[in-house]
Amino acid sequence: MQNLILVTGATGYIASRLIPRLLNSKYQIRALVRDPQRLACRSWFRHVEVVAGDVMNLASLAPALMGVETAYYLIHNMSSGRGYTERELEGARNFALAAERAGVRHIIYLGGLADPEQHIAPHMRSRIETGVVLRQGKVPVTEFRAGVIAGSGSISFEMIRFTTEAFPIVPGPMWLNNKSQPIAAQNVIDYLLAALENPNGRGAVFEIGGPEVTYYKDLMLKYARARGLRRSMILLPYVPLWLMAFGVGVMTPVPRPIAYALIGGLSADSVVKHPDALRVFPEVHLIDFDQAARMALDELSPLHVERVWGDDGQMVKTIKHEGFFVHHRQAQVNTTVEQIFQAIGNFSQKTNWKVEVREENERVLVRIKNQIGGQAWIEWRVTQNADSTRLIQTVFFAPRGLPGFLYWYLLYPLRAIVFYWQIKKIVRTANFAKEMRRSA
Repeated sequence: MQNLILVTGATGYIASRLIPRLLNSKYQIRALVRDPQRLACRSWFRHVEVVAGDVMNLASLAPALMGVETAYYLIHNMSSGRGYTERELEGARNFALAAERAGVRHIIYLGGLADPEQHIAPHMRSRIETGVVLRQGKVPVTEFRAGVIAGSGSISFEMIRFTTEAFPIVPGPMWLNNKSQPIAAQNVIDYLLAALENPNGRGAVFEIGGPEVTYYKDLMLKYARARGLRRSMILLPYVPLWLMAFGVGVMTPVPRPIAYALIGGLSADSVVKHPDALRVFPEVHLIDFDQAARMALDELSPLHVERVWGDDGQMVKTIKHEGFFVHHRQAQVNTTVEQIFQAIGNFSQKTNWKVEVREENERVLVRIKNQIGGQAWIEWRVTQNADSTRLIQTVFFAPRGLPGFLYWYLLYPLRAIVFYWQIKKIVRTANFAKEMRRSA
């Protein structure tokens, strides 16, 4: 067994991609999260040690860092709203001190790519200053600075994806003429792993980006081409930041406070000026944005989605996530798992659906044919504990262009009734089978 690795920010996007790669490399992983239950739906949950802690609470970090060789610092506080920059620095200060006390030998941090000598948005300034605070401790820190991360689930990529899908003419600020050097999500993980295994870059700061420099606006047009959509841009001389953040919060999976911080970051170029990472980590083979977008589209299937919607116990939940509209619903069932799946099988046979995955008494995934404006799937899973058995129904709809958005939003009230009827019908059928068996 390899040395113990702590991954902070375990509910976040990068951590959710990093942890499986670390597990595949046979590392022993401990995940730090404020609420461990929020990780319960992740596919890797049972294979890692999960500890509760908060970087804003210095005392809570000691148990998490005990025996740790290397710690990944993947935390940001953008979603917490006003004053998040001060909280980010305080959290980093606490973590650096706790790591020093615990005898941690290496911290790996992922920050933001910007020129600190220029006028940059508070979000980007905070990312850079967080790295400065971490390095003020005695534990060596390897810092990577990345801009737009291209990959399914990345908040910057999902902003691009949903905005481009929804608008035939994409509106935006003049800032979209600024330069960007996007990096594929896979390459970000490659660098984070390389820093763990390659000692040559320990304690240094590296700017990382993909093989091309482009304009922010061109990222949307590149995505449109990969998706087979015809799109054009209209740049407006002045659009209030709060209005753009509001629109992004409504149309994409990115919450308004995060959108506000990210859009502010477009006000300056985000390009690699010091390409030392290419020399120090030659094992990383860069992927351009076009290929990263195609890879994300190739994975536009429920089989590849990171399941984040069932982590808060809500019985009904609708979110936008990794290119999908997701409608999640749970129902308690007072019968056996076998009878539930028999009812699911009977129900799906009567519809024009194609079964893509059938795992005995675990889950069924069907694809709904001939959908308007996109692709749709329904998945059923069953979970059991000492108190109850629950049937979990998840609808996935991947919109393609504006027709997909109109179809989902305009017909959603009707679709919500249909989703409710579907799960209730399965529950009634399973309970009826139970009663018939009892009376036989």
